Amino acid sequence: MDLSREMNLKRRRVAVTQSQRSAGSLPPLARILGERVAAWWRLGFGPGRVSHRLIFRCAPMAFLVASLAAAGWCGAADKLNTASEYQLKAAFLFNFVKFTEWPPAAFSNATAPLVIGVLGDDPFGSALDDLMNGERINGRFIVINRFQSGDDANACHVLFVSRSEKDRLSRLLEELKQKPVLTVSDLDQFCQQGGMINLVLSAGNTVKPEINPDAARSVSVQISSKLLNLPLVRLVKTKS
Repeated sequence: MDLSREMNLKRRRVAVTQSQRSAGSLPPLARILGERVAAWWRLGFGPGRVSHRLIFRCAPMAFLVASLAAAGWCGAADKLNTASEYQLKAAFLFNFVKFTEWPPAAFSNATAPLVIGVLGDDPFGSALDDLMNGERINGRFIVINRFQSGDDANACHVLFVSRSEKDRLSRLLEELKQKPVLTVSDLDQFCQQGGMINLVLSAGNTVKPEINPDAARSVSVQISSKLLNLPLVRLVKTKS
């Protein structure tokens, strides 16, 4: 082997080793985004089940966080970790809604839109709008509305209750007890208080949802068993 070829091989080995070391020290988000997409794929949420936006929006974010970390921009990577929490939660919310059924009476007609409401301070920014723009669920367009009053929640099919509404959560859930509204939040103990889906952020910035199927069934909202049987989902009941 001539000297030039041997030196080129050594350079390649060094490059591969450095790449492997960088991959092993990626921040949690860079790893979990890829893991989450792979998990959805393995569990039957592949083409035709998960919106293409989930894959094509998560992958660039993971690459960007990894690139910043590799370049030594730890502060910027941490900011992206925080910002992307609600991009990831928006993707979970969208796919949960795709596997939920409402009674026919919840809609004014066969083509009425499916309304997703955000109550209180909106943590998503433009993430929900960007993800769901132009999407349909069972032939229905999706409309995103923001509310400051719980009185407007009756007009929703899905209601995300932000953390700013913690003090009036009990009253809000009581008012919605007889209405076919899928309630979602990331408030602590949300499902145990009678909510239906809690997007819990665990250690390592992974979303591990809690679902209260009994609360949903009590208002004729059916959450698919495909969601309830996912390994990452924890089933809980309302505390008496």
